[in-house]
Amino acid sequence: MRSVEISFENHEFYAGQKLVASITHDDDLTQPWIVMVNGEEIHRANTFKRCHSYITWHYQRGTLPIQEEETPVATTGNEIMVQIADECEKYGFEILNDGIYDHDRKLGEVGCTNSRWWVIRATSVHQQKIPCDSAFDAVWALSMVELTQPSCKELLDKPFDRLTANDRNSYGNISHSQTSLLIAVSSQTPTWHG
Repeated sequence: MRSVEISFENHEFYAGQKLVASITHDDDLTQPWIVMVNGEEIHRANTFKRCHSYITWHYQRGTLPIQEEETPVATTGNEIMVQIADECEKYGFEILNDGIYDHDRKLGEVGCTNSRWWVIRATSVHQQKIPCDSAFDAVWALSMVELTQPSCKELLDKPFDRLTANDRNSYGNISHSQTSLLIAVSSQTPTWHG
């Protein structure tokens, strides 16, 4: 029997090419690890290892429920792209050849392989596919990507009255004389307050 790690919290167990069971994780404080067969919880334990032992022991004795074959949903590449495009449109994201963008900033990629949705964040160091339940979840995950602090040039190009408190504090506190200079530069009629 072999284990395939889908994510830290999700593993699938195979005998040959046949799916036997899966282990997932939830927020239960005492027994967060769950053995699932056919989408139903059949065992719960406090460690991953105990769930693994449960699957192995019951499989070897033939007492583990039989995993039914999943009927794959027939989807075409076009149907997948339509779902992704619909979700991106809700957030105002743009889809380009190499990923999903928000105002010229790459957020990442979304896809569906073998009826399993995934997302790769552009900020991810290892560029791993993170499993998701749907196109909605995948695009939502991209919308949650923290944007980096604006560059000094971006701040200088932004009108003073449109700067947020975060923008003003991005490069340290601005002293009174600098603030006066910035106000003078951004006002309609140039004046010097020094």
